[in-house]
Amino acid sequence: MKNKLWFTILLAFTILLLFASFYTLPYYVQKPGNAFVLDDIVEVENGTESEGDFSLMTVSQIKANVFSYLWALMDEYQIIYPVDQVRAPHESEDEYSVRQLYLMDNSAQQAIEVAYKQAGADLSYEYNGIYVLNIYPGMPAEKILKAGDRITSIDEHIFQSSEEFIDYVGGKKKGDSITVTIERDNQVFDENLTLQSFPDNPEQIGLGISLVDDRNVQSDPQVLIDSSGIGGPSAGLMYSLEIYDQLIPEDLTKGYNIAGTGTISSDGEVGRIGGIEQKVIAADRQGIEIFLAPDDTIPEDVAAEDPDAVSNYRAAVKTAEEIGTDMQIIPVKTFEDALKYLLLLEKKSSS
Repeated sequence: MKNKLWFTILLAFTILLLFASFYTLPYYVQKPGNAFVLDDIVEVENGTESEGDFSLMTVSQIKANVFSYLWALMDEYQIIYPVDQVRAPHESEDEYSVRQLYLMDNSAQQAIEVAYKQAGADLSYEYNGIYVLNIYPGMPAEKILKAGDRITSIDEHIFQSSEEFIDYVGGKKKGDSITVTIERDNQVFDENLTLQSFPDNPEQIGLGISLVDDRNVQSDPQVLIDSSGIGGPSAGLMYSLEIYDQLIPEDLTKGYNIAGTGTISSDGEVGRIGGIEQKVIAADRQGIEIFLAPDDTIPEDVAAEDPDAVSNYRAAVKTAEEIGTDMQIIPVKTFEDALKYLLLLEKKSSS
């Protein structure tokens, strides 16, 4: 009888553990991630080598279960976000992943543009069409299109920007049929779709997709970037520095292990990112000596929502002081700021 009771208790406990492990809560947990050495990710054809390393920093973001949620509550450097603060309205988990991968690829394209312009190297641009980020429920695209599809033409019209695409569709009426040419998994096919109005805006007619331009930068010498599924736009600054470092004969690293974070625009402006505190902790754990942080201006909407919000740089300095790291935190507003700092940096002593 006792054996049966203990077996029942053990079985119930096992079921409870499995439930707590596999049942996901409507939250994401964000915690310190890893440093990825960019020599392993970025390759400029016939590029030069450096004694030190540039690394991009990541945060680890997982869908919360009971255990990860409770653990995050007890760790001040793990942050819990409700799903609606991470994913856009109507955005599925798969669509969110597609958007993050697109943002990483787009940041790489902008980094190539910034680095090659600075180095005076050759650039050209190739427009591939419209990239589908997500699908609105109940709209014509829902049964046909998927996040990650490319729309290369409509009614055999080829567009050179998303604005031209939107203007063409906007000139149609509800009930009009269009032929959409779609590229998916290296296959191209046509589908007929009937335009309709959006449920939350009856005056707006469309397919029901969120879209961006799909454009590649063609460079000489060629650049190959393998981000291995890393998502988000925050590697832009470090990509641009690594590419530029491989393009020039000088060693920008001066022998140091340098990491950082920040978006990069085509004009070289370094933008604000999330998870700066977790990235500083991860960098310290992995022996980074210099950390480049965006010295951004707080957007009005962020300041309105959080009056105590500070720049990425100030948040990074605060975290560095709290954990007692010797790592230097360097503020950068532009690619030029980072470049100026690195050019003036004394070479690391071999001792």
